[in-house]
Amino acid sequence: MKPVNFAYERPRHLDDAIGLLADQTAHTKVMAGGQSLGPMLNLRLVQPDLIIDITALDQLKHAEKLRDHVVLGACVTHADIEDGRVPDATNGAMRAVAAGIAYRAVRNRGTVGGSLANADPSADWVSALSALGAEAVLRGAGGARILAVEAFVTGALETALGANELLEAIRVPAQSASAQWGYYKVCRKTGEYAQAIGAVLLDRPRDVFRAVIGATERKPLVLSDARALFDGSCDLAQFDRGATDAMLQSSGMTDALDRQIHTVAIARAVRQAAGA
Repeated sequence: MKPVNFAYERPRHLDDAIGLLADQTAHTKVMAGGQSLGPMLNLRLVQPDLIIDITALDQLKHAEKLRDHVVLGACVTHADIEDGRVPDATNGAMRAVAAGIAYRAVRNRGTVGGSLANADPSADWVSALSALGAEAVLRGAGGARILAVEAFVTGALETALGANELLEAIRVPAQSASAQWGYYKVCRKTGEYAQAIGAVLLDRPRDVFRAVIGATERKPLVLSDARALFDGSCDLAQFDRGATDAMLQSSGMTDALDRQIHTVAIARAVRQAAGA
């Protein structure tokens, strides 16, 4: 199939892009890498009046390492992260996540901001950035606002972006040298979206212990204090599968097989973080 007819704009300045979004009479979609939007257009799952191509906005391709975090522009590609062309404050955690996304052709075009703004529950960055404690920087006509990623993603394919806002950047906290990180996803085959995702970050010097269970057909389950899954401790060896299953059940996951797959994903992320 082919998409319906639509108008196309490729602004050169961020303010111009935000100005285009201000027109509430048109159904508008923002396009960065287009790796998700392109197929949706061709299948006519979305039928916009206007597409705003933000790939000419150099501000959204900027990446900078600051004292305690890294700022990644929304149009930084997965391949930029995978290849180390942008700063990394996560001891290689983000590079490993990027390298496991789909195929190289997709990683060359797909962007971290586009993936996050699409908010597919099975996409890697939705879960990984939540586990890393990252923040989303939103820019609108009234200025910028910052939300934790777990607050930015409000549901499956739903975000807190306002009608006239763009996702400008992602801020990722710097990890200490001794931080322990694990990330594991279950896929039927390489390149597919995940059936289950588990992520865990234990960074004792920063007093951070986070865990995420993703690809749940809704927003990820984010534990900003993961001790509930570890018998109340900060010991990775104390991972409690029963507590994990109970948490998944209480969140509405009624299928026992689904719970088992997600429990295995987080268990393997824990093993990875522990160095096993």
